Amino acid sequence: MKPSTNRMLNRIKCIYMFIHNNGTVTTQELVEEFGITPRTIQRDLNVLAYNDLVISPSRGKWTITQKKVKMSS
Repeated sequence: MKPSTNRMLNRIKCIYMFIHNNGTVTTQELVEEFGITPRTIQRDLNVLAYNDLVISPSRGKWTITQKKVKMSS
């Protein structure tokens, strides 16, 4: 796997865990927490949403779904 792909997957996993641990969060909170651009956060959230792991109950807010996730290191 390319290093950039590995970095992206690790970042997406961290974003998911941040949302899981904090409940509903805003896109801006994620930008501030991870120090990356709003566009990059949005792309990562789109990956999570596509896989039914997060939903946006209102514009700019995100929460996890009830889908079970098996985490690996």
